[in-house]
Amino acid sequence: MTVPGSLSEFLSTQYSVIRVALTRVRGSSPRNEGTEMFVAPGSLWATIGGGQLEFMVINAARDMLRDGTLHQDLDVPLGPEIGQCCGGRVELKLTRMRASDKRAATERATLHNEALPHVYVMGAGHVGRALANQLQHLPVRCILVDTRADEIELCTANVETRVSAIPEADIWNAPEGSAFIVLTHDHGLDFLLTSAALERQDAAYVGMIGSATKRVKLRNWAHKYCDGQSIEHLKCPIGASGSRDKRPSVIAAFVVAEVMAELTSETAATAPTGVSQAPLQGHYHDRKGRSA
Repeated sequence: MTVPGSLSEFLSTQYSVIRVALTRVRGSSPRNEGTEMFVAPGSLWATIGGGQLEFMVINAARDMLRDGTLHQDLDVPLGPEIGQCCGGRVELKLTRMRASDKRAATERATLHNEALPHVYVMGAGHVGRALANQLQHLPVRCILVDTRADEIELCTANVETRVSAIPEADIWNAPEGSAFIVLTHDHGLDFLLTSAALERQDAAYVGMIGSATKRVKLRNWAHKYCDGQSIEHLKCPIGASGSRDKRPSVIAAFVVAEVMAELTSETAATAPTGVSQAPLQGHYHDRKGRSA
């Protein structure tokens, strides 16, 4: 089965689709109001939280596709009645999508993608590529930057890559609220790029690979060459709180957790949800519910 790379591609390849929307949430629920999922006869896109609720809704949507029903409202308690223990209650609207509905959903997804937070991985070595491999599946726009074309070419992740002779310029031109993970092949370049990220004063996250000793060296360097620039908001070492395992993929996992905690801590409770908050890749399933 060919897996579509975007919601737009999914909708364009499926003639009959039911849009599922969480319209009201009371109490505890796997997802928030506004969450969307799209159900076709043999596949689906995105998720309303999984579990028995999603299983029931998928079946209801496919019943609609078979019998020609245009819309349906559901009011579902998330308790023992359906084998879930969230304890809340959700209301859902199921609607057969017209061409105009598909266009509107695609436009919402496009706006979401344009608003994704940027995560700049400054260095395409082993850990940088491991970060890209994990960030490609998250609701961020990952940009992998290096001065070395041969290292960039080793990246197989579906992320943006840049061979940059002046990587600090990529930091200067990044949008407000970006995250910067600095892990180049050169300590001097690490210091330069970290200083540039801290100087912005609007970054959601600034992290530099290294040890506590390297952090002290950066502080002294910044005091001497950057008018006493503060490194108070710098994360260094990065990914050090969870494990002593130094394999690139393990380091990357803990760094990604740090970055996502910073990017979502202020907005998780209030941000719009559904397609606008779920990753738009990696949520395609076949008829049996298996991720493809």
